[in-house]
Amino acid sequence: MVPTLTATLGLKGERPVIATRDCKDVVHTFASANVTTGAVTSRLYGSRTRTRRKDGLSKTKRMQVAFAHHLLDVARAYPAAQNREVILVIDNAPWHRGRPVDWALRRYPHLTLYRLPPYSPQLQPIERLWRPLRQRATHNVLFDEMTELQHALRSGLGYYRARPQAVLSLLGSPWNPTQSVEA
Repeated sequence: MVPTLTATLGLKGERPVIATRDCKDVVHTFASANVTTGAVTSRLYGSRTRTRRKDGLSKTKRMQVAFAHHLLDVARAYPAAQNREVILVIDNAPWHRGRPVDWALRRYPHLTLYRLPPYSPQLQPIERLWRPLRQRATHNVLFDEMTELQHALRSGLGYYRARPQAVLSLLGSPWNPTQSVEA
């Protein structure tokens, strides 16, 4: 819940102060953006690092389960009856593979994972959404509770869900649904 610090305006001669505390609680966000329509599908997963997890699972295992749930969200948003194949571009994070992910892919065979080469975040379209989302939701804000951080992220994601054209613009997608296609 440490704020993401960035440049800010302040009074001349006075240094702006942003509070912080020694807290390592984080919220992981899984999101998929449709490069054709600008629709965003997302899932938040909070993680408290100070308290011991009762399930005994490692961070990677918990993240694999959370990513598998995100795949289920994508499958619900894009059912096989209307979508022959849905391709999700992913990086090589350890939670993008494993038994929970394999289970979700077997359950929804129309979902296909396309793995990018290592160290190539510039090829990942969703990376272009993270910076403006963080600017909108978390920059220079100290959250007292994890629920406040989650609310801010949900609100920021809701902003982009309601503005698919803004998402398409961020993704650099040339498609515009208001323009007619001429053959």
